[in-house]
Amino acid sequence: MNHLWAPWRATYVSGKSDPNRCIFCDAAASSDDAANLVIHRAQFSFVILNRFPYTSGHLMIAPFAHVSRLQQADAATAAEIMQLSRFAEGVLEEVYRPDGLNLGMNLGEAAGAGIQQHIHMHLLPRWNGDANFMTSVGETRVLSEALETTYAKLKRAFVP
Repeated sequence: MNHLWAPWRATYVSGKSDPNRCIFCDAAASSDDAANLVIHRAQFSFVILNRFPYTSGHLMIAPFAHVSRLQQADAATAAEIMQLSRFAEGVLEEVYRPDGLNLGMNLGEAAGAGIQQHIHMHLLPRWNGDANFMTSVGETRVLSEALETTYAKLKRAFVP
C-alpha cells in the first residue's frame, strides 16, 4: 500500500485560519522571506509561493497594498504585477520546463478566490497528464517536490 504524506496541508483542510488576518499583508510586513516563502520583493508588489500549491512551482504575485479588486490598485502597481508575471512566466518555463502555464486572478468568492480581500496573480506550471486519476477521482494532488526545494529553485532563478 502506498501512502501520501502532506502534513503541511493540515491547516488548509482543517480550515483553521484567522479570517481577520491577511497572509499577503503578514508576508509583506515580515522580514523572514524564507519562512513566508517570499521569492522576490519589487517596489509595489512581491512574489510568493503558494503554500497549498496545485503544482510544483505554483507562485503568486501580490501588491503590497491591501486591495480586493484590480481596479483599486494604482497604475504603477498594476503595471508592475504584469511585468513580474511576464518575468515569472520565463522563470517557470526555464526551471520546470512545463507543457503549459495557468495564469490568472480570482476576484470574489463566486470566482473562486480563496483570499478575497487581497488580490494576487497565480502562475502555475502545467504538464500534459497532470490532472490524472488522483486529481479527478481521488480529489488528491501529488506534488513532486517539497516547498523548500521549490523555494530554493525559484529564489535562485528570480532575479529580474
